[in-house]
Amino acid sequence: MADNKFTDERAMARCESMSRMQAVLGGKWKILILWYVATYKVQRFGELMRRIDGISQSTLTKQLRELEADGLIHREIYREIPPRVEYTLTDLGQSFVPILADMMLWSQQWLCDKRDTREC
Repeated sequence: MADNKFTDERAMARCESMSRMQAVLGGKWKILILWYVATYKVQRFGELMRRIDGISQSTLTKQLRELEADGLIHREIYREIPPRVEYTLTDLGQSFVPILADMMLWSQQWLCDKRDTREC
């Protein structure tokens, strides 16, 4: 069974693709940011602040900038008074939506308390 990538010690020494994904998604709030932008299609900074309980303004700013630098989020600045900034998913970000949906289903099946009547 040496052909299996997951059991081959040479492949497990350093998996570059998993390391890269961890680097891109490693922020505490990035999955939630991507989830909300994917769900609502367009999000403004204040909307994200209200939706993500416990995140600070500086952390949200930092993680949005990182997601933008990694090509998952697009930031559109509208030159109006007051200025308006909107966040949407890029094509790369859109390609991650099915994975987010699978993660949500897995969480609902394995991590959510079935006795809790709130949406998990």
